[in-house]
Amino acid sequence: MTVQEKKQRPGLSIGTLKRVHHIALNVKNMTASRHFYGEILGLHELTGDEVPSTLKDLVVQGKVANFITPDGLVLDLFSEPDLSPPHDDPKQQFTRANHLAFHIDADLFEQAVEVLNNHHVIIDHGPVSRPTGRGIYFYDPDGFMVEIRCDPS
Repeated sequence: MTVQEKKQRPGLSIGTLKRVHHIALNVKNMTASRHFYGEILGLHELTGDEVPSTLKDLVVQGKVANFITPDGLVLDLFSEPDLSPPHDDPKQQFTRANHLAFHIDADLFEQAVEVLNNHHVIIDHGPVSRPTGRGIYFYDPDGFMVEIRCDPS
């Protein structure tokens, strides 16, 4: 594309997109995934009037579950019981998404690692320390990689 063509078809201005509103994941076992994201990772599951009106019927049918982080990011789980990854080994990534990362306060990082270990969550690698902070990478019940990370203390 030439410079002239780019000027004729400008993109959105920087700052137009404010934040990620939600992430939607397909899950094979809704019960296991609700337990993982709600009980193990401690995300708040939307219930009753908290559920968006457009999703209420799907939530009642058990086809969707909605969770929210304290900063307002919504995680939607969509039940796909016939879903099977192309490979049984979760290290063989099969989507364009690499992982989902949650931020945690540095003073709670070790507690999070302990919770993962106590629940026998499959750890891919970590904890690792980098100049940008610490992280641990693990798998949800469907083999999707999740990270808990904190800034350097």
